[in-house]
Amino acid sequence: MFRYFARLHEKHDLPIYPIAIFSYDAPHRPEPDRYRVSFPDQRVLDFRYATVQLNRLNWRDFVRRPNPVATALMAKMKVAPADRPRVKLQCLRLLTTLRLDDAKMHLISGFVDQYLRLDRREQREFEREAKRIEPEQREKVMQLTTQWHRKGRREGRREGRREGRIELVIQLLGNRFGTIPSQARRRIAQLSDTRLTALANVLLDFASLDDLQIWLAKKG
Repeated sequence: MFRYFARLHEKHDLPIYPIAIFSYDAPHRPEPDRYRVSFPDQRVLDFRYATVQLNRLNWRDFVRRPNPVATALMAKMKVAPADRPRVKLQCLRLLTTLRLDDAKMHLISGFVDQYLRLDRREQREFEREAKRIEPEQREKVMQLTTQWHRKGRREGRREGRREGRIELVIQLLGNRFGTIPSQARRRIAQLSDTRLTALANVLLDFASLDDLQIWLAKKG
């Protein structure tokens, strides 16, 4: 935090208010909020910064605040397991009351969906709770969830196609050179789609596994 503060202060020459947001689920102990540099004869630095530790905040304290940031971060606050479907619904209800453009709406709703993924039982409870809210708001909430499902299916299909291309490239290399070392397989799997296509176009020119290793070192 001190390094971030110092670099921003040096770059912009403006007062910087430092805040650290902790979004992990555990541990729940309070995080430190200062950094000190001391010597026996004097204290050189006593840097203080604000902390926001989400897993120590109660989501109920923010459910009626018309704030997009609070709406997104509620998904990472202290939530009892039984309240997860309800919290997700409340986040989306609050989001539909804010006057946000579509891009911001989708960004925040995607954050909520990512950090409050429901299993089948929780999803059924979510849908039961949604039926109890007024029809107009329920329609807006369900539109958001439908968009998640469509996006998830698209991403799943893209990921499936990518995995198939990776396996095909590794299989072609295996047909030429036998067993491909696990390290090389991992590096191939990490290639971008553009690099993966480039490898597929040149692999038939390789004379040995050494050529593959050289190519990965240069391009991977």
